[in-house]
Amino acid sequence: MMERPNAVMLAGGLAALFILLAGTSLAPGALLVGKHEGDTFHIVDVLMRMARGEVPHLDFATPIGVLAFAPIVLFLKAGFGVGMAMIMGQVLIAALVFPALWWVAHSRFSTGWAVGFGAAVLVLLLGLVHGTTEPSLSMSMHYNRWAWAATFLVLAAAVLPGRGADRPLADGLVIGLGLSLMALTKVTFFVAFALPVVVALVARGAWRSLAVSVLAGLAVVAVVTGVMSVEFWMAWLGDLRTVSSSLVRPQPTLNLGQVIGAPSHMAGTLVLIFAVVLLRQADRPAEGLILLLLAPGFIYVTWQNAENDPQWLMLLGVMLFALVPTRELHNVLGWNVSAGIGYLGIAAITLSVPSFINMAWSPFRHLNTDRAAYMPLLPGQGIHEDLQVARIRNLDVGGAVPLGLPTGDRDASGQEEVARVNGEALPQCNLGLGMSHWMATIATRLNESGLARDQQVFVTDVLNVTWLYGAGEPLQGGAPWYYGGLSGFANADLVLVPLCPISAPLRKLMLTEIEADGAQLTEIDRTDLYILYRK
Repeated sequence: MMERPNAVMLAGGLAALFILLAGTSLAPGALLVGKHEGDTFHIVDVLMRMARGEVPHLDFATPIGVLAFAPIVLFLKAGFGVGMAMIMGQVLIAALVFPALWWVAHSRFSTGWAVGFGAAVLVLLLGLVHGTTEPSLSMSMHYNRWAWAATFLVLAAAVLPGRGADRPLADGLVIGLGLSLMALTKVTFFVAFALPVVVALVARGAWRSLAVSVLAGLAVVAVVTGVMSVEFWMAWLGDLRTVSSSLVRPQPTLNLGQVIGAPSHMAGTLVLIFAVVLLRQADRPAEGLILLLLAPGFIYVTWQNAENDPQWLMLLGVMLFALVPTRELHNVLGWNVSAGIGYLGIAAITLSVPSFINMAWSPFRHLNTDRAAYMPLLPGQGIHEDLQVARIRNLDVGGAVPLGLPTGDRDASGQEEVARVNGEALPQCNLGLGMSHWMATIATRLNESGLARDQQVFVTDVLNVTWLYGAGEPLQGGAPWYYGGLSGFANADLVLVPLCPISAPLRKLMLTEIEADGAQLTEIDRTDLYILYRK
């Protein structure tokens, strides 16, 4: 067995990488976003609400956990602009996770793999893009990166045998607190991996680690309940039920079959299957069984995450190298399964490298980005102008208009395609580029009319952000991102129907639900951008 890495040198190397990535990200003094302006609005909406004292789930609807935003809100309340607060928030998370990262790397891997594993986790925590190979910068879905980092730590600690004396307290704390981080950031990760983690600990006979992890998790529940109240949990479950039962977004990008067998994913799926088989043939039946239990979780989480980036491939690769038998073993066909496990590890890491390179290089791209090519997402808001978006994407407003439908106003299934309000057909249009400029212009028109002053506005679209520009008040019980239902509609004073929404199908769905709700809408203003109604 290869020896454990030098504790001090490993800590120093990982600390140097942490400082490099964090310092490079912070150096520009602003957050420069090159894509996903809609997701950026979503994050800012949540952050600004929380900075005002609103509580997720209780005051507004979201399936995303409170820990995805709380570290950032700390810096907002300390006086940082929203752009720098986003970066500082993930630097704080990385600093808090660092001791656990060092422990897992030191106790589960040999020197080279310990450094590689630690670097991968730091890249997940401190990257300025969520993955894939598209190089534009964005804090979109930062909570997925954080949850993947926690997953790396928890699964490595639970599945891999320790190198040296057992330390059930340290292992249990990493596992229990890591699972808590998953649950309070993106609960689908917890759902996917909690049971395999328990099975892994039982299979290794790590009963004390299991007990410590359960106690650590219960302690987190007690603290959150004490701070937030029991109603917080009930409201969160309500938000999760709304999303899970919604027809709006059953999966963000690919369907489940495509995540398993599409050309972009099939190689990873085959590596996973062969890894299970070879581990069981290499006298590691427990690890093979656990990996088999993890496989549905890997696929489920990938399916649930937008753009379906299989970050688990990097974890699978480094874990396979840690599980390579120390002696040469052959199966009944004569294959060298010890070498085969190593080859599968190479394949898994190779498949994951493009995404991790993109994340690792993103702070340096951020440092070298031309600031003159960017503009504030929230112009005129002082310190918060440090959150900037690409000018070329936001001043050049564009929309997509269909040139015709198969049967007039109906789609191929015979359903009416056109959205209607009070019987009036609305123009068919989907907003493309120019989102922030479009939103700011709508808010300006509302402010000029004076009709939205001190009013709560319900917008029939994916986002409801006019209040960020001073037009109206935050919608009590509203949803910063539309997942289904009419969250906050009961509290709205006004209903704003955009003539070119981000999503015309969602506008139609929301208007249909409003009509089914029996609400009467009275038109009070009409512009070339929207129609405004009073309930």
